[in-house]
Amino acid sequence: MIPKIKWLLLILCFAFFQTANSQTKDAAYMEKHRPQIHFSPKKGWMNDPNGMVFFNDKYHLFYQYNPDSTVWGPMHWGHAVSTDLVHWEELTIALYPDALGTIFSGSAVIDKNNTAGFGANTMVAIYTSHSHAMEKDGFEKVETQSIAYSLDEGITWIKYKGNPVLPNSGIRDFRDPKVSWYEPTKKWIMALATMDHITFYSSPDLKNWTEESKFGKNIGAHGGVWECPDIFPLQHEGKQVWVLMVNINPGGPNGGSATQYFTGGFDGHTFTPDDTEIKWIDYGPDDYAGITWSNTGNRKVFIGWMSNWAYANIVPTVNWRSANTVVRELAIEKAGDKYLVSSAPIKEIDVLKATSYDAKNVKAKNINITTKTGKLNGPAILKLTADELKEFNITISNNTGEKVAFGYDKTANQYFIDRSQSGNVNFVKDFGNKIVAPRFSANKNTDITLVIDVASVEVFADKGLSVLTAIFFPTSDYTDITISSKDGFVIKTLNLSHLTSAWK
Repeated sequence: MIPKIKWLLLILCFAFFQTANSQTKDAAYMEKHRPQIHFSPKKGWMNDPNGMVFFNDKYHLFYQYNPDSTVWGPMHWGHAVSTDLVHWEELTIALYPDALGTIFSGSAVIDKNNTAGFGANTMVAIYTSHSHAMEKDGFEKVETQSIAYSLDEGITWIKYKGNPVLPNSGIRDFRDPKVSWYEPTKKWIMALATMDHITFYSSPDLKNWTEESKFGKNIGAHGGVWECPDIFPLQHEGKQVWVLMVNINPGGPNGGSATQYFTGGFDGHTFTPDDTEIKWIDYGPDDYAGITWSNTGNRKVFIGWMSNWAYANIVPTVNWRSANTVVRELAIEKAGDKYLVSSAPIKEIDVLKATSYDAKNVKAKNINITTKTGKLNGPAILKLTADELKEFNITISNNTGEKVAFGYDKTANQYFIDRSQSGNVNFVKDFGNKIVAPRFSANKNTDITLVIDVASVEVFADKGLSVLTAIFFPTSDYTDITISSKDGFVIKTLNLSHLTSAWK
């Protein structure tokens, strides 16, 4: 037997290493500009979220990942899981590059009926294989669609020996398959980004695909290539409304990358839009490549990449680059005769609430509300309602004079974010430009939510019909929130909730 003293030493050593490991993990999330309520990898580069699926009470988040650099490079699928969409556990890399190429964006499904023959309830990933070797040699057919499956809930993956399951039809941009089950035809449906439009395919088994239709060649915004599509139904007053989301880069409403969407109908073959108006999920510059989780039933939860290709590779962070938006719940609202997609932060984020301040009938006259609640010391959520919307400004600032302002311009009927004085804005041209979003609601009253992190703000106005997301890089964290109005804006209800870090 090992003497008791050796057992004691072993226990102490184990405890030391556990503590050291924990401290190392915490330290990674204490870096300057590191988001505290958004997912970001401990190190390396991240862009598009992909492969999101809910299974056995866990939300799986896969994402485009370069573990060896803080700039875009050979793409892997990183992997994280959560039980509440707020606290994330980063796992080992799910998919690595192979002979067919690096692993670009895609989706994941639960094959409940064993259509692919890998076993009932198998997790199947459908992704783009991108051959940099073929690209270097000037070939057009650099992208094909492949599948892999996991029998242990996404921990380890087996790539299908018959890959690619969808060869390239002869075009350069042929990627980002979003797959879902369409019950009326008993087939899987794939929405695939093909140059500047979407091609729909169907399959009975995830292995053999047939082209169904094309959409978007002459509809929507076409300032850049189309990427990362998603299609799903939402209910509005008993009517089923289909939503087709398409990410575009460049060509967004405030420059660079953005996510447009269409509403309409889908019959398993063709998507038919209600109208041809260009609409955006988020008018800010920093919500891109967003898609929804699969296997969540009637609830549609969405997450985007919180950056922009105009500057993603050069933002001033050190050991990692990029985070995701907060997870959002999507719904259909009607403005006039048009269907619009609304977004709201998921209610689960309330688990992070630490202290709150509430007030009623507040006259917005240069009020520093953090004198009532205590200075900001990390993330927070600010909510307000008003019976009559008037011009106002909400300014988030630090003691060096750096600030970000959000407000409403009555003459233009627009919400805006001004980050021109937010801190480090000189790493790229036009980062400090004013960001605007139209107001869609015709109501006199309003409700507004700001989700504030150390390096970002996400604004949801009028039940999430107007949404703006912007990142920023102050030299020191913001501590104060001031609300002002020259137009007699009266806030009916006001709530400021300080949040704890999701990483502690």
